Amino acid sequence: MIRVEEAEKIIGSQVKDFGIESVPFETSQGRVLAEDLIADRDLPPFNRATLDGIAINYESFEKGIRSFHVMATQAAGDIPHDINNPGECIEIMTGAALPATTDTVIGYEDLHIQNGIAAIRTETINKGKGIHAKGKDRKKNEIVATASQLITPVLINMAASLGKTNLLVKKLPEVVVISSGDELVEVDETPSPYQVRRSNSYMVKSALMQYNLCADMLHIPDDLEITKQKIRDCLQSHDVIILSGGISMGKFDYIPQALQELSVNKLFHKVQQRPGKPFWFGTHANGVLVFALPGNPVSTFMCLHRYVLPWLKASIGLPPGESGYATLDRDVSFTPSLQYFLQVKLHINKKGNLMATPVDGNGSGDFANLLDTDAFMELPLEQNNFAQGEVFRIWPFKEIFLL
Repeated sequence: MIRVEEAEKIIGSQVKDFGIESVPFETSQGRVLAEDLIADRDLPPFNRATLDGIAINYESFEKGIRSFHVMATQAAGDIPHDINNPGECIEIMTGAALPATTDTVIGYEDLHIQNGIAAIRTETINKGKGIHAKGKDRKKNEIVATASQLITPVLINMAASLGKTNLLVKKLPEVVVISSGDELVEVDETPSPYQVRRSNSYMVKSALMQYNLCADMLHIPDDLEITKQKIRDCLQSHDVIILSGGISMGKFDYIPQALQELSVNKLFHKVQQRPGKPFWFGTHANGVLVFALPGNPVSTFMCLHRYVLPWLKASIGLPPGESGYATLDRDVSFTPSLQYFLQVKLHINKKGNLMATPVDGNGSGDFANLLDTDAFMELPLEQNNFAQGEVFRIWPFKEIFLL
């Protein structure tokens, strides 16, 4: 049995690069950008009005002119209308290009317009007011978004403004999620009094969808030969196999034996942690990685967030980022010499500190308890007593706390 830190290091040594592909920008959310986005022109591309009102030449205001003849009305997208005399102005809408002969925009709230004459009703006008200057955000050929970041709605907005109909993104691995066990039935089936519906694999698949990765799914019964046959097929068709269940010490836990007979090299089996101690990880000669997660739902969920998702992020080019930390807000004791992943509810106190409240559950099979929690708090195995006010690493799984 190895320590958590050693398991993390071994998995980290198996980070892979699956290459790059081009996808339509509008379907790219959740993917990882594999190119820098370059401004094809100044942003904004022209001096634009940020107010609805009138555009004037400020020199006229300095000379004491307070009433201006409206020469034209200009909407966003119109060709700019110039003024020719100091007492003239252009009625202009937000987003419209500023005429070259004007340099200040005054909003309607500071005007009285009647019979084509706009009278200014304030003396607090500064030159350049109401203008978003050309190139103020980015200059042509400047980088507006760097590679190796998750594509968000904001980035899609930027790509559209640059005319990038396709984006280069990091390729995703081909993943299959395999559940096992005769006690599991399909979601749309009615289980017997001693069976349960298959749910872990859907949980894993859903977590992977955060990165736009749509995994295949497969279920295998408690039969060694069928287990070997199904895993053998997956070793030829996928880059990553994620198994849930069948790796403990039970008589029908055939996964470790099947993997050994299929020449999958075991890099470790069992980690000094709770939940998730039976966690198994290995590689095949053809490069396929196998994450065999314990079958209890909380164990599956914890191992997924502590090991599998960090590996995936690294493999698709996302920076690791800094670990999240929170302050324990009540005393906790844990006697076994294991790294303990405590389920906690997170909140921010009045001082702005992220606080973690332990939430008692009924062991690694109590997946309903996950609905009432936000993260796992990683408590070191060297301690047995953890005091209120101590700070420890957290692994959030609710979107609001994905640090």
